[in-house]
Amino acid sequence: MKYAIRFQSSRVLILLISALAIVIFLLISNNLIKELARQERDRMDIWAQATQRLARTDVDSDFEFLLAIIAQNNNIPVLITDGDFNISEFRNFSLPDKSDRDKSLYGELSERNQRFLTGRLKRPGGDTPLDKMAARNNHFIPMELPGGQVQYIYYEDSKLLRTLTYYPYIQMVVMVILAVILYLAILSTKRAEQNRVWVGLSKETAHQLGTPISSLMAWVEYLQASGAEPEVTCELDKDIRRLSTIADRFSKIGSQPDLELEYINQTIEKSLAYMRTRISSRVKLELRLSPDDHGVMLSESLFEWVMENLTKNAVDAMQGEGRIDITSGCDKSGVWIEVRDSGKGIPRKNFKTVFNPGYTTKKRGWGLGLTLVKRIVEEYHGGKIYVKDSELGRGTTFRLEFPACKV
Repeated sequence: MKYAIRFQSSRVLILLISALAIVIFLLISNNLIKELARQERDRMDIWAQATQRLARTDVDSDFEFLLAIIAQNNNIPVLITDGDFNISEFRNFSLPDKSDRDKSLYGELSERNQRFLTGRLKRPGGDTPLDKMAARNNHFIPMELPGGQVQYIYYEDSKLLRTLTYYPYIQMVVMVILAVILYLAILSTKRAEQNRVWVGLSKETAHQLGTPISSLMAWVEYLQASGAEPEVTCELDKDIRRLSTIADRFSKIGSQPDLELEYINQTIEKSLAYMRTRISSRVKLELRLSPDDHGVMLSESLFEWVMENLTKNAVDAMQGEGRIDITSGCDKSGVWIEVRDSGKGIPRKNFKTVFNPGYTTKKRGWGLGLTLVKRIVEEYHGGKIYVKDSELGRGTTFRLEFPACKV
């Protein structure tokens, strides 16, 4: 349980750090874009003042200086209109008709380019959404000329600024992708580490059980030869076979087991035969199997382990008194088995957590039973197991699904 909590905390920490990094980068990028937009506005104010002074008749010594200021604007698109909003000049627009690219007077343009520039005109105080946006962003500058004439300068963001406007979103997507990759890499590392622990623990357990099992088998043969009571040697032989089965299961956990065609109803009955004699008489175990038996590719010993674990968990949840119903059937997706108990139930928020290593509600226990079940069903048999439903104080239903064989 502590391991699962630590892993969950690590995932939450990674997500929080990634989210914080994304927010910081977005704030920095937005501030840079705002600063660049302010500088462009200042440049356009200077450009408008130079254009206004150049239009006056009293310009003398600073004529070349004003022309130099105007000529320096080679990246900000600009439109100049008269008081009736007729375009007279433009600069730095990428025109659709490339034949007019060297022209700067509106009247000399082709009809196609005239429509293009007119469509970009945003009148201050207009009613269209573009007009309101222009007024809000201050993308126009009025100029008062001698004789009471008025001209307007309209400008758009430069190509650089427009490109940078998309940069925070691109940056956010990249950061999210990197965070997802980092998360998946850590998750994959954790899973690989868990797999190594499973394999090592399973093989070591199988190896350690091998020696005492061989010794016990020899002792049973010795007792039988010595004339010991058959009932005693028979019970000893059953327990030794049980230990051999357990050792075989652990050895198969460490590698991909061989799957053979088994009939699900028959296998369920066989796996529960051992449990019937070892659970309390106050627990009623009912089988409601489908009339037609269905073939499934199984490792029989591992499947029996799954059913035993689910049954023992159900008995523990009922505290040794209640009812267990095991149902089987087949649908389009394959063969399914449901194990329902009348125990204390599982909170909905823990429907997935119950399969995590270390999760247990018992004072004594490793919390590996359901984790082992999930591994056997999903990784070794290509099936699926989940909590179908549960109600506190009324019981839980686990559902197992396996791909059916066509025989």
